[in-house]
Amino acid sequence: MAAADSPADHRRLGRELDIFTGDELVGAGFPLWLPDGAAVVAELERYVLDLERRQGYRHVRTPALGKRALYERSGHWQHFGPDMFPPFRVGGEDLVLRPVLCPHHALVYRSRLRSHRELPLRIGEVGSMYRMERSGVVGGLTRVRGITLNDAHIFCAPEQAAREAVRALAMIDEAYDVLGIRAAYHRLSLPGPPEVGKSYAGEAPMWERAEAILRDALEQHGVEVRAVRGEAAFYGPKIDVQVYDAHGREFTLSTVQVDLYQPERFDLEYVAPDGSRRRPAMVHRSVLASMERMMAYLLEAYAGALPPWLAPVQVLVLPVSPAQAEAARTVALRAEEAGLRVDVDDRDESLGARVRAARPRRVPYLAVVGAREAEAGSVSVRLRDDRRLPALPVDAFADGVAAVVADRRRDLGFAG
Repeated sequence: MAAADSPADHRRLGRELDIFTGDELVGAGFPLWLPDGAAVVAELERYVLDLERRQGYRHVRTPALGKRALYERSGHWQHFGPDMFPPFRVGGEDLVLRPVLCPHHALVYRSRLRSHRELPLRIGEVGSMYRMERSGVVGGLTRVRGITLNDAHIFCAPEQAAREAVRALAMIDEAYDVLGIRAAYHRLSLPGPPEVGKSYAGEAPMWERAEAILRDALEQHGVEVRAVRGEAAFYGPKIDVQVYDAHGREFTLSTVQVDLYQPERFDLEYVAPDGSRRRPAMVHRSVLASMERMMAYLLEAYAGALPPWLAPVQVLVLPVSPAQAEAARTVALRAEEAGLRVDVDDRDESLGARVRAARPRRVPYLAVVGAREAEAGSVSVRLRDDRRLPALPVDAFADGVAAVVADRRRDLGFAG
């Protein structure tokens, strides 16, 4: 782990940019998103929810806890227990903060009998979950106890599972292209030998079928694959999309998993074309992973200078003097009407001092309003990379930045 005072460490960047903080009254591993950080998370969520809707996902909301019996049924209590918070007694029942969302989504599926015509049923949620990380390893956003996960589960006929895994991998590719992330390789994570100390549910034939589905998906997707023993989930093998962060450390960002165990445990069924009852497969999939880990990765990858569409403040308006304060507010209002996140710095300091103060904030666009611009209804534009654009009419500036943000380009400038 890089030192927290390293210029490229997300903990330092998080402080400088007012992205997140912590407090001993909340406890270690529970970051508090500040307004600018919450704005970035909300933008990431909007992006991925829209991506999922376009891919046929239906979104649900489920509670952040459940009875202990729920996790005994799913197998998490037996095989994942050390990573779970202890149960607490309420009304004669043991309740547990959930460590995962999949049992809840299994209950959504089984809320009524499903027909084969409904499959694949793609259920998504950006939901919270909680894991009992050891005190010595929590820190920043990469190891936390409170996690917000971009999660989804696809319930499908077993013969549809490989195709659904390929679709999930394609979604990950699309999101990585938008975010500027380069996958290092895809890891096929398989169960390890008993002596490793991890426990796995189910029997060997179930694992062999699930592995065959993922190998088929990887072959169809055509990516470099490394098989690694001992990294599977307790209920099934998975594809881990491995990346390197800004410090050269490797870690898993996104996953696609095939689960034939929990459909059995929850007695999930669908009515086949011949009228018989059959068991679906369950494909687990996370495109953006957790918002905490994704934020840490992006802050470090971009050294805090997030792409314009993700920047907490996209436009900072700077009146040259108090005489242009009203014109600056007009510019800000027009930019807000265009859907942009805007701030105005009209402090009683020199323009140069305010421009220098803006640099650590990594705001993509500075809109300077002097006497000439106020009279002409225009702005002088400075980019955070120190380039300057010709003076632009206020409408052209606001609409130009909005166009850049809308198509999520990673470079600054305008479409023309």
